Amino acid sequence: MDIFKPIQMLADAATYNWLNIAPHSYWGDTVNFFIYDSVKIGLLLVAINYFMAITRYYFPMEKVRDILTKRRWFGLDYLFAALLGVVTPFCSCSSIPLFIGFLGAGIPLGVTFCFLISSPLVNESSLYLFPAMFGLKVTLLYNVLGIIVSMLGGLLIQKLKVEKYVRTELLKFKTRIHVEADNGGAPLSFGKLVVYFWKEGMAITKQILPYVLLGVSVGALIHGFVPKSLVERYLSSRSWWTIPLAVLIGAPLYANSVSVLPIMEAMVGKGVPLGTALAFMTSIVTISLPEALMLNKVMRWQLLAIFFGITIVGIIIMGYVFNAVL
Repeated sequence: MDIFKPIQMLADAATYNWLNIAPHSYWGDTVNFFIYDSVKIGLLLVAINYFMAITRYYFPMEKVRDILTKRRWFGLDYLFAALLGVVTPFCSCSSIPLFIGFLGAGIPLGVTFCFLISSPLVNESSLYLFPAMFGLKVTLLYNVLGIIVSMLGGLLIQKLKVEKYVRTELLKFKTRIHVEADNGGAPLSFGKLVVYFWKEGMAITKQILPYVLLGVSVGALIHGFVPKSLVERYLSSRSWWTIPLAVLIGAPLYANSVSVLPIMEAMVGKGVPLGTALAFMTSIVTISLPEALMLNKVMRWQLLAIFFGITIVGIIIMGYVFNAVL
């Protein structure tokens, strides 16, 4: 079941009925995309930040952070983060609110980036739609490689010790002890807790929301006006450079995997190698210009460049592997 279907129905009604824009036109696709993603990501941002405020209050995040930082899990923390990304039905921009929540809770940076990579890369589409479109072998290989890329990317970012490039205000969080100390040592009433959680969640939401809307605006324009035939024309060759080119073309674009899969299937049907088509699709759903605009609010450009560089290299390797074995 598509949990975001009511939002899509709202976007359709607003675009085609209230604004009276023609369906499947450039502006129709652009406006529909903007309304849908703005509402969806905005609601996710509010809900996740509220949930993380509650979690930070009740859950011993300092202990969890210390356990994960001491590396007693032998990589299982990265595997858990990657698997969490698999079961969350988010595109790259939609996963950012939960990523911010992890950062604010003090979860190690590498683990949070592992989630940020895996959430759009390995998702419900690759689990449920890939078998029907490309077969079980492709599905298993893609999901295994996606989880490995996510884990290796997170591990590498953790090893580089780049915490200094994160906006420090997002790492400041209060637990129950801190809040009660500010209240004279007394527990907060239920009503005060509800207000406190709301204020804590909205504080981060207000910082991020303008960048979300800017990013979605850019993504909507690209989604509505970039012709799909332009991509197929240049990616049919099996030359070594087509996979980097596919990533280069896909990176500025923005869409979720469900909307890209039909394009990818059509590309394969027209002779584009599967690895090249996968690299194109993966770059769209995992890295994008709108995502960069949003992440720029929570990290400095050095860390942003490292994240995109690692992810791009991983996508290119996945493309080469698929073209070599299939």
